[in-house]
Amino acid sequence: MTSATGGAATKRRVALSRERVLRGAITVAQAAGIESLTMRSLAAELGVKPMALYHYVANKEEILDGIIDVVFSEIDLVAVEADWRSALRHRAISARGVLARHRWAISLMESRKAPGPATLRQHDSVIGALRRAGFSMPMTAHAYSLLDSYVYGFALAEAGLAFDNPETVPDLAEAFVAQLPTADYPNLAAFVTEHVLMPGYEYGDEFEFGLDLILDGLERAVLTDPGGVPAHGNTDSENR
Repeated sequence: MTSATGGAATKRRVALSRERVLRGAITVAQAAGIESLTMRSLAAELGVKPMALYHYVANKEEILDGIIDVVFSEIDLVAVEADWRSALRHRAISARGVLARHRWAISLMESRKAPGPATLRQHDSVIGALRRAGFSMPMTAHAYSLLDSYVYGFALAEAGLAFDNPETVPDLAEAFVAQLPTADYPNLAAFVTEHVLMPGYEYGDEFEFGLDLILDGLERAVLTDPGGVPAHGNTDSENR
């Protein structure tokens, strides 16, 4: 007769898969940061011996490749049927939301030498949207770099904030002002008391304001892009 403990162990062994290994790695990173992820800590999370992991992943680098691909898979792809501006705006908002859930991933998003299919699909869809909009290849590079730098930078700044939710902002801001020599830093004091402490303030609201400024600039840039093609113009391939 199989004991309850033995049955549970057998069930864990049968259920182990590459997907479960990657999801377990994400759980470890979510709980204690990416630096806490090791083969040993992952094995402990999954309830297996470390050697069991090597049936599904070759090493930690493959795990990192895999979990970053999972993060990319959670970002909404650019909708082909939408106009480029709204499509890229939606994708940027989605990316920021995903990175807010996976803060450990921000610094790794563009670092993988063996990107997975979800990562490649994301890059391909953004490039495709910009090219369909008439951006030349050099301007596409500028636009993509600008958008991702803004999304990753904002996510990084948001992750480093001293507060986790808007409800804690007033208390933290008041404590900050109480310790601040306002005579020496009058502008900072005024900013906190006249803006941060106002009802409804939320740092995250800054994201869409900045994003729209960037999209405004790109919209102007594509109109003067010397190597661009009109968004609805025919390409050589379409004329064949």
